[in-house]
Amino acid sequence: MPKTKDNANDALVVNEVSQEEIDAFDLSPHLIRLLWDEPFFANVLRGIEKIKTTQIPTAGVSASTGDVRFWWNPAFLAGLTPNQVKGLLKHECYHLIFEHTTTRRHEPHIIWNYATDLAINSLICENELPEGGLIPGKAFTPLTAEQIEQMGEKAAERYNMVSAKIASFPKSKHSEWYFAELMKDPEVKEAIESGDKMGGKSLAQALADGDVEIDEDGNLVDKDGNPVTVVPGTADDHDEWDQLSEEQRELVNGKIKQALENAVKDCDSKNAWGSVGAEMRGKLREMISKEIPWQSVLKQFCGMSRRADRASSIRRLNRKYAGIHPGNYRDYKANIAVYLDQSGSVSDSDLSLLAGELSGLAKRVEFTLFNFDTSVDEKSERVLKKGRPVRLDRTRCGGTDFRCVQDHANKNAGRFDGYLVLTDGFAPDPGGANRLKRGWVIVPTGQLQFRKSNRDFLIQMKDPA
Repeated sequence: MPKTKDNANDALVVNEVSQEEIDAFDLSPHLIRLLWDEPFFANVLRGIEKIKTTQIPTAGVSASTGDVRFWWNPAFLAGLTPNQVKGLLKHECYHLIFEHTTTRRHEPHIIWNYATDLAINSLICENELPEGGLIPGKAFTPLTAEQIEQMGEKAAERYNMVSAKIASFPKSKHSEWYFAELMKDPEVKEAIESGDKMGGKSLAQALADGDVEIDEDGNLVDKDGNPVTVVPGTADDHDEWDQLSEEQRELVNGKIKQALENAVKDCDSKNAWGSVGAEMRGKLREMISKEIPWQSVLKQFCGMSRRADRASSIRRLNRKYAGIHPGNYRDYKANIAVYLDQSGSVSDSDLSLLAGELSGLAKRVEFTLFNFDTSVDEKSERVLKKGRPVRLDRTRCGGTDFRCVQDHANKNAGRFDGYLVLTDGFAPDPGGANRLKRGWVIVPTGQLQFRKSNRDFLIQMKDPA
């Protein structure tokens, strides 16, 4: 049944609808409206299979089989306004764009779910979001006296605690930021995780099914007597975000990138982007400009290093289909230093392009980043964690001297298996002895001014235009 205001813990509040309205609901008019109002998102969804189902409570995107799909429950969508359906479709597109279904994953699963929705909902107009959705800076709907009596005072206190935390968050932060902030507060983390025991059900349904119960003190607890918090859930279903094999992940990301590329080109040619602003357009162009074969690059480093190896890890069991056997995935490990040329000849647009490229590298390994011009900026040292987005801040703007990079890398040969130099190439040969495997990544407008050694490898970036 569709969610109504009578259910105390509903993730979202929607209009009550009849079975006739549910049966008559058609997604097609909403997709046509999306094409007129939001051509970019309509283009992204165009090549994605859309599946009507009652197996999930709301809607969601998945890529667990290597195919990208959008699942939607007519009982949920029929209770939304046209604007809210549009917002939901944009929401799902953002999950794909930001690779929440594939590369960017963190545990606990429910906390990561909260974080991704908070980041995405910052980008969508509030009138396009279902009432009760997770919005940074906005508290949850206040509980009524009847709801407090039903769930117990302790559960109500925990509800208000999580609500205050969400209300304190600024908008426009990335998912990892919200995730880290939620993880910092043990009480908030525990409260959200305990609410996951409801299984996305209403309080009444969870009580009826025996998932939770009221103890002798009138508090809501699970089967083991642990307190359960009734908190809003996410706007969509994330259970299908299972970890993919390396091959499946590359396949899915390739399909998503192709969809993004087609959407960007179409919107650029028609100068029709809808609500997508200039900053987001720039980020999207960075995403589709990735040309560096990072997997091949890592293989070169791994082949040279005694410490580098392949690691296998068991996939997280799908919570819905726990009987399906988990598989393994393989990944490359290497300790890599990246030296970023920030001399005056490297433009801000080149730095923006390089940020997109380094985000591609960060999907696969951790690496240590240094800025340089005529010297290496020791204060700029940052370890970029695997899966985190990369933001580049300019700290230098002088000349260019590759000798400082070579000297710095040689001094740190015990820390790194090899290093990359991201540059326009406009500087003399560093000469001397180089102790580590080295790669040169040259921006589209650049050119290496000397013949590379036999131990080096060179990648010339392609012009995104």
